[in-house]
Amino acid sequence: MFTLLYNVGIFLYSLGAKIGSLFSKKLRTMVRGQLRTHAILREQIKPTDRVVWFHAASLGEFEQGRPIMERLRREHPEYKVLLSFFSPSGYEVRKDYEGADVVVYLPFDTRHNARKFIRLAHPEIAVFIKYEFWRNYLVRLRRRGVKTYSVSSIFRPGQYFFLPFAPNRVLHQFDYFFVQNESSARLLRGIGIDRVTVSGDTRFDRVLDIRNASKPLPIAEAFARTAAPIGTPDAHSKVFVVGSSWEPDEAIYLPYFEQHRDWKLIIAPHVVSASRLEALEAQLAGRRTVRYMDVEAGRATIDADTEVLIVDCFGKLSSIYRYGAIALVGGGFGAGIHNVPEAAVYGIPVLFGPNNTKFREARALIECGGSFEYTDAESFAQTMDRLLSDRDALMNAGEAAGEYICRNAGAADICYRAIFRKQEE
Repeated sequence: MFTLLYNVGIFLYSLGAKIGSLFSKKLRTMVRGQLRTHAILREQIKPTDRVVWFHAASLGEFEQGRPIMERLRREHPEYKVLLSFFSPSGYEVRKDYEGADVVVYLPFDTRHNARKFIRLAHPEIAVFIKYEFWRNYLVRLRRRGVKTYSVSSIFRPGQYFFLPFAPNRVLHQFDYFFVQNESSARLLRGIGIDRVTVSGDTRFDRVLDIRNASKPLPIAEAFARTAAPIGTPDAHSKVFVVGSSWEPDEAIYLPYFEQHRDWKLIIAPHVVSASRLEALEAQLAGRRTVRYMDVEAGRATIDADTEVLIVDCFGKLSSIYRYGAIALVGGGFGAGIHNVPEAAVYGIPVLFGPNNTKFREARALIECGGSFEYTDAESFAQTMDRLLSDRDALMNAGEAAGEYICRNAGAADICYRAIFRKQEE
């Protein structure tokens, strides 16, 4: 009965997306991309290829799986790496990712799509990153004897898998789980799944890789040099970096810095569009503002009077955090905060809004003193006033953030060695 209801639900979901694509550019991009998937697989995967399939819902999950993919690529080039995304925000950004041989959209989870996708891809191993429990794909992988793993997964008691009499057979299709915490492992064991290891979150490994490989960004560096030094031993300047900035966050932090004009801002909006950039600049009227790409193209310059650098491009933020003394990660007044470890890895305090309860690393950073939650302008001002007025508090918070990231690294190595143990021996 549940299988019938699930398949009907998937049919209605796919139908709704196709109808919605007539009105939504994002849905239209996804639907058109899915229609090309089988042709791409047929063209780029040969029957003799040895394939490892990694699936990520979107960009965040991709970053969690990336350390494993790149190590596989480095140590076992005999495998062809297939990477699939469900969301356009992942595929459109990483469709040219050099760490994979083939990058595609994952078609909707119908029985037909699952059979055809897996027949054309014929993976030896499948790795699903964090979420994405598509029943028909998982059942088909199981029937074909494909070793299937869930990496960096995290579960909560309220999820339907763990409710009384809930159908949870989809989770039983996995050969093994590598979960982020012990509570997730207990939940799985409670429904009869003991093929589980608490490995941690591979995201920590990824942000450490980014930090270690990051190269100087001359534009951001030039901007940071125009800021006044704080005077701390690590020679940070008065630069506040905002990653994935949303309007509700801006309504709180921009007025604060009107009263603290000795601090300079680097702002990376979550949405980079002409209208969004113009709206942000309108809020900054009266401040000397430049766009990153204008400076790169020679249309603008950075001087001592430049107060705000707007990052109007992708791919820079993870390295830009290094130039800040304090960071803010947006999204905490919407669907949820974005990548907090990406900022914390540089050993700076990180602030974010209240929608963070589902983000284990954010809660842990609060507990260790490396991050701070704000719910309104008053709580934001209280935290900032303390950090700005007490150098020891600023240094200690930054050290706590950096140490937390380093202390929790190593999950990628655990997962890699377990999944590819035979190849390692």
